Amino acid sequence: MSDDRTEKATPKRRQESRKEGQISKSQDLNMAVTLAVSFWVIVIFMNFISDKLRDITVSTLSNLSPHLVNKENILGYLTKYVWSATNILMPVMLFIMIAGIAINYIQVGPLFTTKTVIPDFSKLSPEKILKGFQKFFQLKSFVELIKSIIKASIVAGIGYSVIHKRMEELVGLLGSDIMTAVSVIGSIMFEMCFQICIILFILGLIDKKYQDYEYEKSIKMTKQEIKDERKNQEGDPMIKSKIRGIQMRFAMQRMMSTVPSADVIVTNPTHYAIALRYDTSKAPAPQVVAKGVDFVAFKIREIAENNKIPIVENKPLARTLYKIVPLEGMVPAELYVAVAEVLAYVYKTNKSRIR
Repeated sequence: MSDDRTEKATPKRRQESRKEGQISKSQDLNMAVTLAVSFWVIVIFMNFISDKLRDITVSTLSNLSPHLVNKENILGYLTKYVWSATNILMPVMLFIMIAGIAINYIQVGPLFTTKTVIPDFSKLSPEKILKGFQKFFQLKSFVELIKSIIKASIVAGIGYSVIHKRMEELVGLLGSDIMTAVSVIGSIMFEMCFQICIILFILGLIDKKYQDYEYEKSIKMTKQEIKDERKNQEGDPMIKSKIRGIQMRFAMQRMMSTVPSADVIVTNPTHYAIALRYDTSKAPAPQVVAKGVDFVAFKIREIAENNKIPIVENKPLARTLYKIVPLEGMVPAELYVAVAEVLAYVYKTNKSRIR
């Protein structure tokens, strides 16, 4: 990862990485939980398993007739033992499977992707193989190696500690009956497995934190990538600017097309121009059908002159109409008198302008 990847991943980047199967998950925590569940399931189903094993042993020894076994019926004998073994292992495997699904769900949430299982034959290229070989010398590979050594050392240490502590009991089993030996060995195994599960679970939680750190680091983005993503989501500013320009031109053309229908143009006289129309059949008050300043005002006056629309100079009225009346809006009551004077003047000079 390049040094300029300093920004936290955006929600979109996180979603894309999940779709690619790039997630934060601790295999050590999975293994610890699965091992713990396996251990407790075996303890819970111990009586069931021992009863099944005893039945198989008794059945085998009671019906032991080697001369009855031949090529034709050996498959039937094997099928019976496979079915018995399946009955013994089924509860254990079911709980282990549920535990595996549960811990994965807790770590990564609902996720289904085929990206990680579809073979990528491009990885067989010499360049990709060389990069894969180089990963063995990266810090992450070194950390995984250290973790494996630590786990193996802990398991070996716990095994040695428990056996050394209960060595006298193991020595005392010499000459004892089989049930006593099974009970003592089972107790030692229980103590050993219990301690191993606790330690591995703690290591798994630590590893989960480390995997979260590595995941966050791997999906970091550069400032440019964040800008590009925002640009893609919101649209290219240059394209948006062009679209706004086109929209403004259309709006301007539409506004200018209404100028010939105006009854009077109120001007500043040079900076402001407001086109008023008073059609009593369509609106109860005069309407502003076009307005503008500077160049737009000049174009309004030009169109008005070409269409012989009266132009009246009234600086205060022109400024006020431009500021407070929106395009296609009606003149407010407080300006009725001023507008009425303008329209009266137009009516006197050109009666045909008033509808």
